[in-house]
Amino acid sequence: MADAEGACGATTVQVTVVVCTAPRDIREWVLEMPAGASVGDALRESGADHVCKQGGLDATRIGIWGRPTTVDSKLAHLDRVEVYRALKVDPKVARRERFARQGARTTGLFARQRPGGKSGY
Repeated sequence: MADAEGACGATTVQVTVVVCTAPRDIREWVLEMPAGASVGDALRESGADHVCKQGGLDATRIGIWGRPTTVDSKLAHLDRVEVYRALKVDPKVARRERFARQGARTTGLFARQRPGGKSGY
């Protein structure tokens, strides 16, 4: 069997499939796939497509190393296939709400203001 890190004649590629089904619940599979395998092949081989269905995730929201891709994309050696779940709250909205609850004087730069100093310093 040829080494996956070797020259152009590699017969397999090592990929990692990661699915986050809920906050702090991450499932990860490391697979040896034949060269030329697609993202869809990796999802089926790992069983991640079944995990996505059980967790109510849309398996079409996928990426490789944080960049959106499709199930037809070919895999390269040491690719990380990620299945994304939808955010329940927009991070910008959550930050605004948290800032409103805490008040301007107890967050960020304003928390450690020097006595007699200007705002933000």
